[in-house]
Amino acid sequence: MSDRRGADPGRADVTDRIVVSAVVFRDEAGRVLTVRKRGTRLLMFPGGKPEPSETAEQAAVREVREEIGVAIEAGDLQPLGRFDAPAANEPGRTVRAVVFAHPFAEATEPRAEIEQLEWVDPAAADDRIAPLLRDAVFPALLGG
Repeated sequence: MSDRRGADPGRADVTDRIVVSAVVFRDEAGRVLTVRKRGTRLLMFPGGKPEPSETAEQAAVREVREEIGVAIEAGDLQPLGRFDAPAANEPGRTVRAVVFAHPFAEATEPRAEIEQLEWVDPAAADDRIAPLLRDAVFPALLGG
């Protein structure tokens, strides 16, 4: 798994870093599935913070099930890399995401803290996209 950097996370202390697992689902048109948490504005990938005893893969599987109701298998996850960027919903902190790709899956409805699901074109400009996606993961997906 590669280690890629997005926007400069600054000189944040490691205690200011949030570690998450996230999953990229792409449809036939190349769009990616994003979610928006209740009470927030920015779109991000399904995923979240691992529990203390979980691997990154286990956290990704659990979070996808909880957030979008899709049951996936850890064996179907393909590592894309580790990406750093400013945290979308926690000012002054950085996020390090362990990101996986998964074959297309149809998500039907938001669950848990998720208010909205939206398929977006990673090449299109959209000010609702979280910094992690916009500055780090989307360029990697687009070969940049």
